[in-house]
Amino acid sequence: MADVNPTLVKQLRDKTNAGMMDCKKALLESDGDLNKA
Repeated sequence: MADVNPTLVKQLRDKTNAGMMDCKKALLESDGDLNKA
């Protein structure tokens, strides 16, 4: 599994208001694809 860029986590949190770990998990599962996450 690739490491997730903290900037991507912040962008996803700003879009969704989801928790940090939820965003990180979603990004890991989508291979870092912000739109899929």
